[in-house]
Amino acid sequence: MSSFHLPDMSCGHCVAAITEALKAADPEVRLEFQREARTVQVQSRLDDARLAALLSEAGYPPAAG
Repeated sequence: MSSFHLPDMSCGHCVAAITEALKAADPEVRLEFQREARTVQVQSRLDDARLAALLSEAGYPPAAG
């Protein structure tokens, strides 16, 4: 499972947009959101670099570190 800090994620719309973007690339992706902490745990067949790219393309670039 991969973890990403998404500083721009703040609401349910953000969660929906992220879910849609990642499910389009991996229909079996599993996501666990912590909106208050602005993090998402991702279980996917895709590697971290591809997941980070998809998050960025959706408008939610992961924070470095």
